Amino acid sequence: MLGIFKKVIDGNQRHVNRLAKRAEQIEALSSQIGALSDDQIREKTADFQQRYQNGESLDSMLVEAFAVVREAAKRVLGLFPYKVQLMGGISLHEGNISEMKTGEGKTLTATMPVYLNAITGKGVHVVTVNEYLASRDAGEMGRLYEFLGLTVGLNLNSLSREEKQEAYYADITYSTNNELGFDYLRDNMVLYKEQMVQRPLHFAVIDEVDSILIDEARTPLIISGSAQKSAALYIQANAFVRTLKQEEDYTFDVKTKSVQLTEDGMSKAERAFGIENLFDIAHVGLNHHINQALKAHVTMHNDIDYVVDDGKVVIVDQFTGRLMKGRRFSDGLHQAIEAKEGVEIENESMTLATITFQNYFRMYEKLSGMTGTAKTEEEEFRNIYNMHVIVIPTNRDIARDDRADLIYKSMEGKFLAVAEDIAERYAKGQPVLVGTVAIETSELLSNILKRKRIPHHVLNAKQHEREAEIIENAGQIGAVTIATNMAGRGTDIKLGEGVKELGGLAVIGTERHESRRIDNQLRGRSGRQGDPGVSQFYLSMEDELMRRFGSDNMRAMMERLGMDDTQPIQSKIVTRAVESAQKRVEGNNFDARKQLLQYDDVLRQQREVIYKQRFDVLDSDNLREIVEQMILATIRRVVEVNTPREELDEDWNLKAVIDYLHGNLLEEGDVTEEQLRGQDPQEMIELIFAKVKERYDEKEALLPDEEMREFEKVVVLRSVDSKWMDHIDAMDQLRQGIHLRAYGQTDPLREYQFEGFAMFENMVAAIEEEVSKYIMKAEIRQNLERQEVAKGQAAVHNSDDSAPAKKKPKVKHLDVGRNDPCICGSGKKYKNCCGKEQA
Repeated sequence: MLGIFKKVIDGNQRHVNRLAKRAEQIEALSSQIGALSDDQIREKTADFQQRYQNGESLDSMLVEAFAVVREAAKRVLGLFPYKVQLMGGISLHEGNISEMKTGEGKTLTATMPVYLNAITGKGVHVVTVNEYLASRDAGEMGRLYEFLGLTVGLNLNSLSREEKQEAYYADITYSTNNELGFDYLRDNMVLYKEQMVQRPLHFAVIDEVDSILIDEARTPLIISGSAQKSAALYIQANAFVRTLKQEEDYTFDVKTKSVQLTEDGMSKAERAFGIENLFDIAHVGLNHHINQALKAHVTMHNDIDYVVDDGKVVIVDQFTGRLMKGRRFSDGLHQAIEAKEGVEIENESMTLATITFQNYFRMYEKLSGMTGTAKTEEEEFRNIYNMHVIVIPTNRDIARDDRADLIYKSMEGKFLAVAEDIAERYAKGQPVLVGTVAIETSELLSNILKRKRIPHHVLNAKQHEREAEIIENAGQIGAVTIATNMAGRGTDIKLGEGVKELGGLAVIGTERHESRRIDNQLRGRSGRQGDPGVSQFYLSMEDELMRRFGSDNMRAMMERLGMDDTQPIQSKIVTRAVESAQKRVEGNNFDARKQLLQYDDVLRQQREVIYKQRFDVLDSDNLREIVEQMILATIRRVVEVNTPREELDEDWNLKAVIDYLHGNLLEEGDVTEEQLRGQDPQEMIELIFAKVKERYDEKEALLPDEEMREFEKVVVLRSVDSKWMDHIDAMDQLRQGIHLRAYGQTDPLREYQFEGFAMFENMVAAIEEEVSKYIMKAEIRQNLERQEVAKGQAAVHNSDDSAPAKKKPKVKHLDVGRNDPCICGSGKKYKNCCGKEQA
């Protein structure tokens, strides 16, 4: 009866039983597939591809395809997947997470679902935590795929665009999570469709899935750079605008707060800056600076819209009158006000593109992953990625002895006990792997061992290749290895000769991590494939986790009992208390990641809209229809703002409409106030739009079709990119200060959603207006070229993987030439100043 009840409750067992039946079907084909020649096995790939093209599903081919890979692995790699590996592979193909213990052969397990899904020709990504593992697995498993007639690509940070394209267009691509995310962002900044490197995201298998989708999920990927905003140009534009007179050089509409240069104003600007045509596409930046300087002088007022506090321009909230420190006006307006007020113009780096791993990986049609430890985070995997965690049984029973924690009164007592334990095991030749939470702990322990003259290696998750080599040898007789918990992840520790007789690998933890998963990873380094082993954690009342979660009572009890530093407590009750503390911390961390995702979802929806429109621009041969829609939207906005329904016809501001049209879309006299008078707003819009289309036709007639189409693309791309980058930056500023709204009894997330949506709508309107203005007003030159609005490049600043420190965004910075002026402002060349340190 109890057995039936257990089966009903244990959903995992149901999955395991189902997978086992399917694995038996694969095993049953073993002799049939084994009888085929190498060439016949290779022909199977073309056969599967043909069947898929003819409409057969991958599921119906799974048993046969897995059996083919299994046989090929035996011939090429000398490895024959066990039944549990077949089960893990089926689970991956279904889009789940296969939890398989260390040493169970996850890398080989992945080959079967990767092969099956590569049959589609849509590309499969195998994702690893570092480039060393990506290169290693692509080399080893690549032999198997190539034997089966599939192509394999390796995507590294150092590759050129052409090499990356080749890697992504292979049937199977090995890469790191960082590189995939950065390539996606860079693809949405290219100027020609042919420069994109990624294909649509189809299927990914993530190795060490908990590390990538949980530990790294608080770390957004950011490409940032200086958007070429020159402080000097803001100052020049500011000085020029001070010379202008209202009505003569510019018009100002109080109601809509819009400012337009008149024909005289434009001529003045051209003379002042020594240019022929302010609307030449080469002067987009200058025109923008002049417009923002005008806005700063005419529409923005000190002590009303902003204040100058301690040499900085601080925005005043128009509704509450509060100072909004940390917020900045977007689109260069803030810098224009700084120039107006004579304070330092802050030219900080801008965020050009950003995405979180959660939102990147959720774009795949199907996602799966494998790790030794995922069950503790099952709720998060299910809620955020819609993946179930299936615990795959081990091939052999685990023989490792997991001992109850030893708890000492002080940290000093704990480390002396750890060193003593290591010394005893080293004396008899038993290999020891010591796990630490932080680098400082590793160094402290290393110094104690040096005093005891015990040779050892110290690893801290920084040199992946060397670490993998050391970790591989950590199971040899007499080896002592101190490693932060993440060091050498993804590498198997095989026991040396005679080590089994000594009790196998001893794993010693010097502290409990705030996540049970990380502790389980450390334990799982020992006792692979039924090998003997032992794991022991040493804790002290001064450990961070113990301090945070009420160790005072226990400490007092130890003192009452007169226990000194040499007598530990070994108690299941204490171990359970520690685990419940870890659960609380895990819950807090989950909430933090969930909140990050909720905020990023606002930007995700906007990013999808912009990236799709941007791709449509790159992909389209003729943008006239898109541009006309933008012009129509701009005309509609101008007319509706100046002809409100609640006002009488004679109170409508038709002069403002005409001023706008002359400044941005048409020549003087094309449309007059008299023509608009007596018309309803819709008739006005139609009349103006018809005139704009006439002008558009005239412009088209002056140029070969190819040049006109390229001109449209240049204008649209430049406008979309510059406004989008400003918008991301403004959203970033908003995000940083939004939590303060909680003090005003409002929900910061709702406020962020509302304000973010309003800012997005304003950005779309700004894009439409700028495109309309330049398409209609700019003179077209023969040698038009698409230009990047800003140069950015991605680099990763990682804190030590193991440290529970606050995660930093993964960012980039711009390169400085050796002969450029130094960025510190000294006036010297970079190579003779700060660049000396780099040499």
